[in-house]
Amino acid sequence: MRNLVSLTAALAILSVAGRAQQPAAPGAPVLPVANDVHVLPIRGNVWMLTAGGSNVVASIGKDGVMLVDTGAAAMTDKLLATIQQLDRVVTSSRMPQKSCVGVVQGCAWWNSSTFLPTTSAPAAPKPIVGIVNTSFDADHMGGNAAFAAAGRSHVGLAAQDAWIIAHEKAPSHQPKGAASAPAALPNETYEGQNFKLNFFNGEGVVLWHVPAAHTDGDTVVQFRESEVLVAGDVFNMASYPLIDVDKGGSIQGVVDALNWLLDMAIVEHMMEGGTVIVPGHGRMADSADLAYYRDMMTIMRDRVRAAMKKGMTLAQIKAAKLTRDYDGRFARNASNTPDMFVESIYRSLPAKK
Repeated sequence: MRNLVSLTAALAILSVAGRAQQPAAPGAPVLPVANDVHVLPIRGNVWMLTAGGSNVVASIGKDGVMLVDTGAAAMTDKLLATIQQLDRVVTSSRMPQKSCVGVVQGCAWWNSSTFLPTTSAPAAPKPIVGIVNTSFDADHMGGNAAFAAAGRSHVGLAAQDAWIIAHEKAPSHQPKGAASAPAALPNETYEGQNFKLNFFNGEGVVLWHVPAAHTDGDTVVQFRESEVLVAGDVFNMASYPLIDVDKGGSIQGVVDALNWLLDMAIVEHMMEGGTVIVPGHGRMADSADLAYYRDMMTIMRDRVRAAMKKGMTLAQIKAAKLTRDYDGRFARNASNTPDMFVESIYRSLPAKK
């Protein structure tokens, strides 16, 4: 009973671990603030954390903690504190978390019955072992240096900071400033179509390169046992996508990547569920969400291409408001407006073809 009470208290602490610490009157509730850190169990050892609008995925288990992306630098302290506390809670439990996928009435963050009580002392928390970056945008690798320094991996006889891995083209797109410090850069890269991390926390983990999509160095991370695909900025449930043409991105590459993701995903017949796809931003998704997004991207590609064949200039294409029937759903990001989205499509398409 004492262990169950301790666990419940730990969960209560974790539920507010990502919130800013602000003075409060005695007895006043702790209120959430902007850019809070939210935690959601997906399946098995795999968790999704949302910090400052970016999604981070953590695999937590017997082999340690592996992160997919580290969010923006401004969220590093809150995100690190939340992950460390989550690590303590998960490590001290005796079973994987229940899935939030396919629950009709929604999913509570935790329930005490999710964990098996134990009369033995809890295991020590595991270290952050490694980091995989889906791209080298500042909002996906801003915490690299701090998370690597807080972690531990064992190479040879000496303990070292957590490793960082990305596709070989990703580091060439590193942002300026503190985020580009040497400690934030990968100490290992991969080339070719995929790279197998082999088994981690009881399941195979594979890194897949999707070329010329959001950039030319994008990685999709596949957790094979949990049936989770972490798509990074190839897929965005929060706004129109950023196609970074200057970094090798293209509309056709995004469409190809989305079709590949749909081929990789498995549908749960007549139900929400099946393979979970974690986008770079916004809520987690299933194949139906992904198919809708793929259709939107394909339609927008075809609209812009048809306008180009008619000889319309970029200014004329923007004035035509080709995105208007999607703006209510996706025009939500001031840093990537419908006009900017249309321009990225225009720039990445061959002229008049």
